[in-house]
Amino acid sequence: MKHILKHAVVLLLVLFTTAPPAKAGEINLSAAASLKEVINELTDSYSRKHPGIVFVKNFGASGALAGQIENGAPADLFIAANNQWMDYLNGKRLVDETSRNMFAYNTLVFAGTAGKKVTSMLDLPGLDRVAIGSPKSVPAGEYAMAAITKAGIDQQLSGKLVMAKDVRECLMYAELGEVDGAFVYHTDALRAKKAKLLFVVPQELYPRVAYPMAITAKAAKNREVKAFYSYLQGAESRSVLRRFGFVLK
Repeated sequence: MKHILKHAVVLLLVLFTTAPPAKAGEINLSAAASLKEVINELTDSYSRKHPGIVFVKNFGASGALAGQIENGAPADLFIAANNQWMDYLNGKRLVDETSRNMFAYNTLVFAGTAGKKVTSMLDLPGLDRVAIGSPKSVPAGEYAMAAITKAGIDQQLSGKLVMAKDVRECLMYAELGEVDGAFVYHTDALRAKKAKLLFVVPQELYPRVAYPMAITAKAAKNREVKAFYSYLQGAESRSVLRRFGFVLK
């Protein structure tokens, strides 16, 4: 029995000591779903200039991404679609607070293929189905609920809201005609093929859509991550953001 246990311990030591190390030049990036296209373009451009860098990208609802990072998922850089989830990770000391900066801003709009006249928040109660991101994890949904509540139509929309896992799923529902319309970001509506922008949600009804970014605590001393982080604040990045419809101030 002792011989068997000794053999097992030796085997485990070999397995742990021969486990493959983290790949050099690999950057794990967790970003809000609404940033997918702009981040893909920026990472592709950066990779062409830095051939040794490989990006592993994870897009989704900011709350879901924050939960993954909290549970140990690999992430070197986090870009959220609101300050709440960045604050959450900062409170857990999972991001480097000194690296926190604002990446971009956006605007909440209502888009769809509704045959009914929809030009303002007050027209929404006349619709049958309205898509929003789940407010518990999707910032776009949280912004939308704030606007719905402040506009005083929350009771009238009760039972009509269709919850989506992220803002891109909201847009998909609108594109497929599964809902009369959806709350999405202006940058999403610009890329829609079937759904059209029906109206811009008045800014006074919800907090400004902000995209804070920060390097995670475990990557705080990673030079390659810091270099890409600096690139995201540079002139090329800002130019691409503007082209995709994001606001920088």
